[in-house]
Amino acid sequence: MFEGISGSLLDPESLYAGNIGLFHSPELKGLNMLVGFTGFADAGHVVQQVNAELLEALDAETVAVFDADQLIDYRSRRPQITFVEDHLEDYKAPVLALYRLRDGLGQPFLLLAGFEPDLQWERFARAVLGIVETLQVKLVTWIHSIPMPVPHTRPLGVTVHGNRPELVEGISTWKPTVDVPAAVGHVLEYRLSEAGHAVAGYVIHVPHYLADAEYPPAAVAGLEYLGAATSLMLPTDRLREAGREVGRQIAEQVEASEEVKQVVANLESRYDDKAEGQVRRSLLADENDELPDADELGAAVEAYLARKDARP
Repeated sequence: MFEGISGSLLDPESLYAGNIGLFHSPELKGLNMLVGFTGFADAGHVVQQVNAELLEALDAETVAVFDADQLIDYRSRRPQITFVEDHLEDYKAPVLALYRLRDGLGQPFLLLAGFEPDLQWERFARAVLGIVETLQVKLVTWIHSIPMPVPHTRPLGVTVHGNRPELVEGISTWKPTVDVPAAVGHVLEYRLSEAGHAVAGYVIHVPHYLADAEYPPAAVAGLEYLGAATSLMLPTDRLREAGREVGRQIAEQVEASEEVKQVVANLESRYDDKAEGQVRRSLLADENDELPDADELGAAVEAYLARKDARP
């Protein structure tokens, strides 16, 4: 009688309110969905930066908003409010919402972004699963980041997981078998995979000594992986510029301390020893494992624009 029941028995659809004019639009059917939850293992503030860059750089329409009062433990994660001399203003209410955005070439996609729920994980996962099925989402990709004992002077690593072999195999730099504290993203991926939906997750490896600060290069890496998996042109220019400034500051601090310089050198040696002989595949490569050149990228853009102009 109770087979297949997991978690809350409450109606999952009452966890969110859909945009009546948009939620059931045929234009939302068959898109890819990107997911980023803040509040869990966000080393280098990667998810925070990715969400902010997508929502600020691209035009966003709200498709659905989740009920924060049902999902947040306010006493353990208190929102910010500003006290100005004798009054309060600028209350920053927690937001978790589904958006429709368009990439640099005008291709639409979905973004589920905001706080990681503290409560009702199974009910939340059922709600998202229902949205995925209603909107016939092609692929769900999500991102988070963890601190790793790696140097900032080497390429950022990633661990990929999910049920799409073409997006997973040959990409990961670290493939452990280990018990870890679950996040709502893990539960969501697990439930989506159980239901037969395509899903892939990307864990960006951030140098552990930079994990507590914003590290834009890691956010750039995250956007590149998400974009490559979903064939989207995602914005990275501002983050790349910020990354160059952060890189300059890090170089100055390393140069000023022999102790820090030695720590980085030791990490470099360990990284190089482990990386020697390893061959990693790039999601940007073609079937021959070759990266497209400028002409091929330009031709792809022109072909896309030609198809778009030809639509009635």
